[in-house]
Amino acid sequence: MNIFGNTQGLSQAQIKSLEQILRRRVPFSTLTTPELTRSLCEVAHTTHRQVGVLVNRQGVVEWVIAGDSQRLMLPDIGRLRGARGRLRGLRLIHVHLRNEPLSRDDLVDLTRLRLDLVAAICLSPEGRPLTVYYGHNLPLRPRQPGDPEDYRPPAYETQGPIPYRLLDFNPEEHIRGLEAEFARAAQQQETPAPEGRALLVHVAQKQRPPKSGPTASPNAIAQAPSVDVIMGELEELARTAGLDVADTIVQRRARMDPRYLLGRGKLEDVVIRAMQVDADVLIFNQNLSPTQSAVIAGFTDLKVIDRTQLILDIFAQHAQSTDGKLQVELAQMKYLLPRLGTRDDALSRLTGGIGGRGPGETKLEIGRRRAHERITRLEKQLKNQAKQRLQRRSLRQKHGVPILSIVGYTNAGKSTLLNALTQSDVIVENKLFATLDTRSRRLRFPREREVIITDTVGFIRDLPKDLFNAFRATFEEAQDANLLLHVVDASTDEIDDHMATTDDLIKELGLDAVPRLVVMNKSDQLTPEEIDILRQRYEGTIDHVFTSALDPQTLHPLLEKLESNLFPSAPDHDAVKATHERAELSHIENIAG
Repeated sequence: MNIFGNTQGLSQAQIKSLEQILRRRVPFSTLTTPELTRSLCEVAHTTHRQVGVLVNRQGVVEWVIAGDSQRLMLPDIGRLRGARGRLRGLRLIHVHLRNEPLSRDDLVDLTRLRLDLVAAICLSPEGRPLTVYYGHNLPLRPRQPGDPEDYRPPAYETQGPIPYRLLDFNPEEHIRGLEAEFARAAQQQETPAPEGRALLVHVAQKQRPPKSGPTASPNAIAQAPSVDVIMGELEELARTAGLDVADTIVQRRARMDPRYLLGRGKLEDVVIRAMQVDADVLIFNQNLSPTQSAVIAGFTDLKVIDRTQLILDIFAQHAQSTDGKLQVELAQMKYLLPRLGTRDDALSRLTGGIGGRGPGETKLEIGRRRAHERITRLEKQLKNQAKQRLQRRSLRQKHGVPILSIVGYTNAGKSTLLNALTQSDVIVENKLFATLDTRSRRLRFPREREVIITDTVGFIRDLPKDLFNAFRATFEEAQDANLLLHVVDASTDEIDDHMATTDDLIKELGLDAVPRLVVMNKSDQLTPEEIDILRQRYEGTIDHVFTSALDPQTLHPLLEKLESNLFPSAPDHDAVKATHERAELSHIENIAG
């Protein structure tokens, strides 16, 4: 029988009364019937508990729910919804023991489950129906010209108190009209992204240290980035993963909640907002523990991923080579291993002795063992790949060809610069981590000189540890480099933070002893005055040059610096200029062709 909730301590007569409620019928055109109201009120008054029903549009009572004196706990009634713009097809009718409006839990259930409506019948002290409150969801209203920047339209609307004897409400007409509005709102939305719509969530610590100013030394330790910068980067990651960002929510807390990360009340706001903007994915900027992921997913009934999982998914989408795919899979397996479940020795059947006899391994143990076996296999395959890379590097060293390695923050224009210098066709996209696989090309200088130039994986703030360790072998190419080209997006306001992040990772990789040339890329997006300010700011501290990978004319100073660094003898500037002109002519011919 479909009786759910707190039935402990109820007498057989009270249980029988709940069973009789299951046989009631409520037409779609009526909020409640006198018979159903009388039955609910009698049971609630005698048990001193909230009692409710979930009724479908055919008038059938699908569930009878018993709660406590303050709330109801609804049963698991399946996933959120079958189609965009549709409501659940169920309405909740329940009894409040006091004359009180719809509670926070009622409204969260209304929006989280997209119920047709929620109605509360309030009791008098004698147990008779006194007043009625009801509420329903609202479609998302587009932002109006006069709305403030932080204005968010309501997700629901409530009515009441309405005297029970004066109740005259047709749910069928109202709900049909609402669904028509929801359908129109869904059609007006842009074409959904392939991976769905996401709501971004960040929990910021209170009393964050101040952000570094524009006059800060480039060698100073970068301060914690602002919330706007953090959310902007998370938004770019989500879009790169194929998600449409519906909205962002930030909460400032003195400390993180160990269970929900957010406060429970704020998490309820997140659920309501996710339903309002039709988001089916929650992305947390913080890394969630396995327990937090499971608890939040169960509470919200949404897909929940954290920053690490998002970056891993982007890497999995973009990896093309065998080496890259192995590295990404290894990082994913190490990330998922603790999320297979917490080890419980009581489940083991391999220890022997008393309590150790039985059918063998549990499903949990089998899954963990296979994951460990897969990790071992992947690590062995990556070692073989590393041997092959070592052989290729040995051949280069044998021929004495200098090596350049391009490093830098993701989306700084590294692949575009590689294409511009070598006339290559490496994939270039305005996305984070568009290039994951190491690419090596030849760069020719005058007098039959040439170097090998290698593109590497872009860096990012808080790069997942397992992913960094998996890709550490890829940066072995840079260990044998004669020069590192540190490509920086000069047009970003976060240039100091990006440079500091890259410096830290270079040191962690043991590459800080390799000579470095900083390439201030995307200078075409700066005014001459801004370029002069940056030049004076870094003058005498780092060896740098301003370029634009999209403008071949700006590559002349870079090539001259490269040749002077790699070939100490004085370069023939006329020959260098002639080489640049030939490269530009070839580039123009390729575009025209």
